[in-house]
Parts: sequence; C-alpha cells; structure tokens
Amino acid sequence: MQLKFELCSGMMAKNREVPNMKVITLSREYGAGGHTIGEAVAKALGIEFYDRDIIRAAAKAGGMEAEQIERQEETLTGAQSFLRNITPIGYDQKDAIFDYEKQAILELAAKGPCVILGRCADAILSEAGIPSLDIFVYGDEDSRAVRVGELLGTTDDEEIRREMKKTDHARRTYYTTYSGRHWGDYRSFDLMLDSGALGYDACVRLICDAARSV
Repeated sequence: MQLKFELCSGMMAKNREVPNMKVITLSREYGAGGHTIGEAVAKALGIEFYDRDIIRAAAKAGGMEAEQIERQEETLTGAQSFLRNITPIGYDQKDAIFDYEKQAILELAAKGPCVILGRCADAILSEAGIPSLDIFVYGDEDSRAVRVGELLGTTDDEEIRREMKKTDHARRTYYTTYSGRHWGDYRSFDLMLDSGALGYDACVRLICDAARSV
C-alpha cells in the first residue's frame, strides 16, 4: 500500500528543532500496517526507524543467527505462558532473546528520538524511565485480511484468517508475559488508531501531530 507522504510534508525540518520529542513505540495487530506506518512516520519526522536493527543487535550480542531470533521472537504459546505462571520455569532461549532485544532497545532509544516497532518497547522504556509516545495500530478483520493476503502471497481466505489469528495470539501472549500489561488495552497506550477506518496516511499524520505536540 503506497503512502502519500505530503500529509506530513515539512515536518522533517520542523521536528529537528523540537528538543523534547519522545521515542515513539508502535505495537500492532497483524495486517494493520504497523511496519509501513511506522516507517513512514520516521521518514516524515526525520528520525530513525528500528525493526530488524533490533534483531541484528540481539543476534550479535547473543552469538546467534538473526534468522534464529526471527523464528522465536514475539512468539510464546499459551501453554508456555501458563507454565511460567504456575511453575518456577528455568531461564530459556526465549528469555535470553527478550533480554538481548531489551538491551538493544534501550541502547537505540538512548541515541535520541526514533520509532521502535513491537517487542514490548513501550513497557521496556517505561520501566527504564525513558519517556515514550506509545501507539497501538489495529484494524477490522476484512481490511487486515487484504494486507495479510499480500504479505503471504495468497487469496485463500481460510489460510489468511488462520494466520491472522495465530500471529495475533502469539503477539498477545508474548506481550502479556514479558510486559505484565494487556496487549491492545487502551490504558497501556497513548494513541489507539484504526488503520482500516482511517487509512494509513491519516494514521501517519495523527502520529506525527502527536509526536510534535507532546
């Protein structure tokens, strides 16, 4: 989906003069366009966008392959989460990956205003006392299904809906387990945006406006 960046035209130069602009964290439902929106916000504001950079930093710190981290990050089954709550489960690879990514997020945020995608960044920064503007992007199933179909390269509606449910469940479980917060709860975020109803461009504009005003 192509964005019209003129919605935030001129913001790049203006925001370089805003010393108190916060780090922006962006959590999202699968297919809601969080990556595309976050990347566009960073470009419009003239700040960095971090996604795979976090994976690379964590892989380097942990002596792991980036692909290995990609397969396991932001995934935690309901059974694994349940066991963590009722038993003194030992420190495992998922915990190690979270800790390496947490350190990477803190180091990247310390460099200055940026957009960080997912990975409990909002909770991590809050715990560290680093101010952030926390965004959650969601959407209706039909609009998200269109995007997920594009990502998966399929028009099989059953497969698309199954993957949406699976990914959202994994993200919700991961977020709740490692942040102690509820994924998608408005009380955990500063701005909740329905990308299906608003469109990507409007989401970008609203986030940019919020970033300039806080």
